[in-house]
Amino acid sequence: MNQQLLAKTFVELADNLVADFDLIDFLRLLTDRCVGMLDASAAGVLLADRDGKLRVMAASDEQVRLLELFQLQKDEGPCLECFRTGTPVMVPDLTREAERWPRFVTAAHRSGFGAVQALPMRLRDETVGALNLFRDAPGPFDLVGTPIAQALADVATISLLQQRSSRRSTVLNEQLQTALNSRVLIEQAKGKLSERQSIDMEQAFTALRRYARSHNRRLSDVARAFIDDSEPLPGLGA
Repeated sequence: MNQQLLAKTFVELADNLVADFDLIDFLRLLTDRCVGMLDASAAGVLLADRDGKLRVMAASDEQVRLLELFQLQKDEGPCLECFRTGTPVMVPDLTREAERWPRFVTAAHRSGFGAVQALPMRLRDETVGALNLFRDAPGPFDLVGTPIAQALADVATISLLQQRSSRRSTVLNEQLQTALNSRVLIEQAKGKLSERQSIDMEQAFTALRRYARSHNRRLSDVARAFIDDSEPLPGLGA
């Protein structure tokens, strides 16, 4: 494991919450680093909205995003169970859980995944979501990697909740609702860019994110400008 990257990731997750931080980009950083450093083929993040309903907020690739959406639509799977219980759910071999989550297991195998671990994004008695790590092949989980993944989830959760106690719940709800609205814009922009450039959805997201970062702009603002054609975005998708 790259110790320098691990240390950098903890700093980034702890230091990413500012007045106008981009929650979507923050959570995508979390999923990307989990895949890059840990024994995970893909990762996703589910967060609860103001009504307590889980939403897909970030995914390391399009395939796992669709699987997470399927899990929510069918109301079945380890990630939902993790959120509802506030405890980790470890599934080293999905074939053994076919009776427990029949539709999810079938969909996960179809997507090429053989194992999953769902880790709660929780601070004390408040669970705000779940970090979900998927692996291609079944087998025991890394005894070192699992606590590190939970630590990353914990740091991300603390960053999300790091507001003055009197404003914390309101601010978090506002951030999550804004992020949900932004997620819709980003999905629309991904589809439009994918069609225009004849690239896949993941490439389209990478292009939007790269443009936003290189121009020091919020991802949602770039997505809105691209959808509305309200301004030139030179080099986007190049």
